[in-house]
Amino acid sequence: MAIYEFYCPTCREKFEQRRPMASAGEPATCARGHRAERVLSMFATPKGAAAVAEAPAGGCCGGGGCACASAN
Repeated sequence: MAIYEFYCPTCREKFEQRRPMASAGEPATCARGHRAERVLSMFATPKGAAAVAEAPAGGCCGGGGCACASAN
């Protein structure tokens, strides 16, 4: 199960729904029964991805404190 974020243009409200990943593309409705559109959550934006890419190098832990750092 994953949490997806939706926006209802009629109510002008965002809400979240838990649903299986296989159902991610299915239509959603808000609490009042209006059609809602799926939106990207903030951590899925390119800016969030850039922050991860700037993490320190040195293996899977990022600091070189585990055995994977010596494998290079």
